[in-house]
Amino acid sequence: MNKHGFTLLTEQYLHEVDGTARLWRHDATGAQLLSVVNGDENKCFGVSFRTPPTDSTGVAHILEHSVLCGSDKYPVKEPFVELLKGSLQTFLNAFTFPDKTCYPVASCNLRDFYNLIDVYIDAVCHPRISEDILKQEGWHVEAPSADGPWSYKGVVYNEMKGVYSSPDSVLSEQSQQALFPDTLYSLDSGGNPERIPDLTYEAFSDFHSSYYHPSNARFFFWGDDPEAERLRLVNESLKGYTARPVNSAVPLQKRLDTPRQIEVPYAASEGEKRALLTVNWLLGERGDVDQALLMEMLEHILEGLPGSPLRKALIASGLGEDTTGCGLETDLRQMYYSTGLKGVAPRDVQQAELLIFDTLAQLAEEGIPRSAVEAAVNSVEFAYRENNSGRFPRGLSAMVQSLTTWLYDGDPLAPLAYGQQLGKIAELERQCFSKPWNEQMLAEELENQCAAFLVAEDAATGEAVGYAGLLVAADEGYITNVAVFPPYRRRGAAGKLLDVFLRFARANHLAFLTLEVRPSNAAAIALYTRFGFREAGRRRNYYDLPREDALILTRTFGEESK
Repeated sequence: MNKHGFTLLTEQYLHEVDGTARLWRHDATGAQLLSVVNGDENKCFGVSFRTPPTDSTGVAHILEHSVLCGSDKYPVKEPFVELLKGSLQTFLNAFTFPDKTCYPVASCNLRDFYNLIDVYIDAVCHPRISEDILKQEGWHVEAPSADGPWSYKGVVYNEMKGVYSSPDSVLSEQSQQALFPDTLYSLDSGGNPERIPDLTYEAFSDFHSSYYHPSNARFFFWGDDPEAERLRLVNESLKGYTARPVNSAVPLQKRLDTPRQIEVPYAASEGEKRALLTVNWLLGERGDVDQALLMEMLEHILEGLPGSPLRKALIASGLGEDTTGCGLETDLRQMYYSTGLKGVAPRDVQQAELLIFDTLAQLAEEGIPRSAVEAAVNSVEFAYRENNSGRFPRGLSAMVQSLTTWLYDGDPLAPLAYGQQLGKIAELERQCFSKPWNEQMLAEELENQCAAFLVAEDAATGEAVGYAGLLVAADEGYITNVAVFPPYRRRGAAGKLLDVFLRFARANHLAFLTLEVRPSNAAAIALYTRFGFREAGRRRNYYDLPREDALILTRTFGEESK
């Protein structure tokens, strides 16, 4: 089938997104377009490019900033800022990853949505990236007077100075680079402040010419807007372009024959002698969605809860202040796992490393408790079925998920059709557990001491007000979510749901209830604090879009029972 210069490659109805997904290829340029048509009024568009860096000058990051500083069709100084002020957008931003750059927008208003698309496509294809823009967004030298002192300035340069001033950020970057010594992941696409001043205008301009071409682009649409108009808009924007080869493939990292140990200094207060340690493993390709799902469950088993064996061993050891490491990383072509401790005395670094390996060896030898496996299976399945993207559009989450395979020339629908993988989980449950969890049993699970799912209703209308979920493993309770529809917020519904779980925990002699929340969600933190939850730890870079830590809040019941 051909429409508006596009040829249909594949079509599939996805129950998971309640809509039809079609993958198209642009005849003239070879650009791919993934179109998801469903009933979501919050329409989402994105264009992404593979942008593999060849150094750590931050050219991809600087270019992400620069293309939004005016284009041929919109020659204003800062169209991005003007759109933030004047459009009806529900999301407007851009992201630089180690191997890709994404430009997503979203709006519930159709006319506004089309305008956002037009501005963004012209921005990435025809930016006015002058040398002055590079100086502004990248780097330049300035001084208060001709006599100095001279110093480097620039939007991205200053941003990355802040990043590199954080020991946790340096540790995360160095951990990744150590696992990928032979690929582009050994470089910092965001920019190392020591290398950013090496970026020339010629290299800056060449990077855009090389990778910001439709033949290297992946367009994404989501929502209830007409699909034919999507194809027409993109086709009109790409007139004058022809297909050309773009060498942007992301290579695989060969596995190392022996472990590597790397020591990197970081800026610390005078006299401070504390180390940050991670142990990191290179895993399989993200495109293997089955393995990715199993790795998510394994991560939950190892460190998902305060009582998880690896997390518990690290905290109880007293060797460090808190756990660190990103956990399971799934944004790259190859997944990896990172865990460790921070605030470790230099003399205890080796002991902390041995503790990690000894704990994993013990789990391998003795096996993982069945209750922990069941809790992980249920938790991951619940998260997938809930498909909660927080305050960010669902379409944006779907776009990022599709890119985990699509960017590497895999099937973009595989991560979205997670029902197939969940079916395999259900089969795993049937094989391992006598009482597998599924949708048909949700009503029964309200009385099951392993899981509880509550729905709050309006007494007058019977309409659903909100819901909450609780998973139980042994004497540990994990609150998966507490959600209330906007019209019913600040009326006590969330508090009543929490109160039910607190009474449930006491009646069933749970040691604690725990949950995770974004540090930026002040309203939720205030609610949980009011109900006796206290901060018990922090999971680094746990959330995506945007990347953010997770606060682990816990309410214990040990003292109450004495």
